[in-house]
Amino acid sequence: MITQPAAADLDYSDTEVALRDSVRRLFSDRLPTDVVMSSYDNPAPDVSGVWKTLAVDLGLAGLLVPESLGGAGASAREAAVVCEEIGRAVAPVPYLSSAVLATLALLNAGDTDTVARLAEGAITAALVVPFSAAAVDPVVTAHDGTVSGRVDTVAGAAEADILVVPAIGDDGTELHVVESTSPGVHVRPILALDMTRPLADVEFTAAPARRVDTRDPDHALRTALRTASALLASEQLGVAQWCFDTTLAYVKDRRQFGRQIGSYQAIKHRLADLWLEVSSAGAAARYAADTIARDDDAGIAAHVAASYCGDTAVRAAEECVQLHGGIGMTWEYPAHLYLKRAKADQIALGDGYWHRARLAELVGLPPN
Repeated sequence: MITQPAAADLDYSDTEVALRDSVRRLFSDRLPTDVVMSSYDNPAPDVSGVWKTLAVDLGLAGLLVPESLGGAGASAREAAVVCEEIGRAVAPVPYLSSAVLATLALLNAGDTDTVARLAEGAITAALVVPFSAAAVDPVVTAHDGTVSGRVDTVAGAAEADILVVPAIGDDGTELHVVESTSPGVHVRPILALDMTRPLADVEFTAAPARRVDTRDPDHALRTALRTASALLASEQLGVAQWCFDTTLAYVKDRRQFGRQIGSYQAIKHRLADLWLEVSSAGAAARYAADTIARDDDAGIAAHVAASYCGDTAVRAAEECVQLHGGIGMTWEYPAHLYLKRAKADQIALGDGYWHRARLAELVGLPPN
């Protein structure tokens, strides 16, 4: 007897609503916009306490980890809610890089000991691939218990305690765990467009490494990247939703020539179009998270969400800047935070063109 997957459900459950409220309250209390904007100062503020609260006190570092390993045993639906709130606040926390990318790679590879430490929030990790990478093509080599090579623009590497390193070894693609403080490890922070998600170049020079004993590292890496790209769409939804809500409130309040600027037909049309795009992005992102949770058609849904939500977030951020007029262009107003996050996310884990090309392959469309 064949069991049919449960029907898709795009609504938020009571649990997801409560989770959203908790995360939003944390960011509202601890990460107001002036604190986030100071990420561009030198030196940037220390917000590690916010990550500790999110990871340990709220237990979200182990949200995707089974209860048997000390995690919450939740699904991609709950993780998507967290990512939405991270996007809404442009929160400078390593949730996507540590609790999603690195954790899922190790979980699917069977490294239960390290996953248990990540779940309890004792350590953070980073998957050593370029943040723009949609697929893994290892450039690091592994030999005699060490790894060597360089990977540029790695998200979360500067604050990570351990580095999860795809490498080429005697058996092809392998997965290795490297302590960030080990000799031969060089992590160099770089200037990024979005300073709220730090990037770094990582270089290994015969750095001691522990190989993860897994028969299919490629599957572990593909699964981690696919899930992360789907959850990134939820973060992009959070960015877009904040931009739309904030812009709508502004045009209702701002007056020119004795009228609210939102009463002008041209402004109404632009916001109506934007509302439709953001609502569609919400459906795409929720469906992607739901299909991953149900393990039903997840590849197609993830590519649809990734290809659509990235462009929508950029459009919403650009409209936010433009419709705020002069104040939207200033450094003191937070609109630039959302435009930078949207632009950086748009090319993260594969740009829209790459995801549309993969989507065409999956549904059998011929190449151009």
